[in-house]
Amino acid sequence: MTLMDHVRKLQERFDSRLKVVGHGKYGRILRMARKPATEEYVKVLQITALGAVLIGGVGFIIYIFFTQVGPWVWSQLSGL
Repeated sequence: MTLMDHVRKLQERFDSRLKVVGHGKYGRILRMARKPATEEYVKVLQITALGAVLIGGVGFIIYIFFTQVGPWVWSQLSGL
């Protein structure tokens, strides 16, 4: 088998798998998918950014507690 025959077989196998994508369990989802409007995209981007900021803020508060407040509380409790 030559290199070209091997490459041709690989290409045919890949193409046959690609044809099934539109007919399988994900086919309906891919057919129904559409590009979001600019307004919809901006709204999703804003909500995602707000969620990231909130999660980051909670993480920062936990970090500050364990690095600043936690040792102070521990020293107060151990001094009793």
